[in-house]
This record gives sequence, structure tokens and C-alpha cells, in this order.
Amino acid sequence: MKILKDIEDSYNELVYKVSWPTKSQLANSSVVVMVASIIIAIMIFAMDEVVDALMHLIYGISL
Repeated sequence: MKILKDIEDSYNELVYKVSWPTKSQLANSSVVVMVASIIIAIMIFAMDEVVDALMHLIYGISL
């Protein structure tokens, strides 16, 4: 059956051909992702605050 052959091939590739990161590489990558996420969150917060201030300025003007 083709499905069993595909499962066996997937298993063999996962076990013998994939290079898994070490614990230290994984920890370093996790730190990079956390720092990047925090920086992006701060940038989005700052942009949101600027747009909010502009909207309050625009809608606060009485004609």
C-alpha cells in the first residue's frame, strides 16, 4: 500500500535525515524570537498611540 510506504519514508526522513537543533541553539533562537516580538509589539504600540493622538486632534477641532 502506498500510504504505508509514505509513512515509512516520512519516518525514515524524520529520524535519519533531519538535523535537529541542540538545546543551546534552541534556547538562543527562542531568545531572538522573544526579543523580536517585544520590539515589534513596542513599535505597534507606538504607532497606535500616534494615530490615536492624531485622531483626537482631528476630531477635537470644532468647526
